[in-house]
Amino acid sequence: MRILVVEDEPDLQNLLARALRAQGYAVDTASDGEEGLYKAKTWDYDAIVLDWMMPKLSGLAALKEL
Repeated sequence: MRILVVEDEPDLQNLLARALRAQGYAVDTASDGEEGLYKAKTWDYDAIVLDWMMPKLSGLAALKEL
């Protein structure tokens, strides 16, 4: 299972990614809404963990675009 974690807070992003990888998931990360939207449209993910309040593009706006 491949998961995208979109989170602008580096410590939280790292914590989530490490925890998911420890459970055997393949994890990609993005640090803002634009990067997250780009990755979500470019590659196939089984799940996306999406922060709502991020720079450049909010999580809600990215979700609406998807």
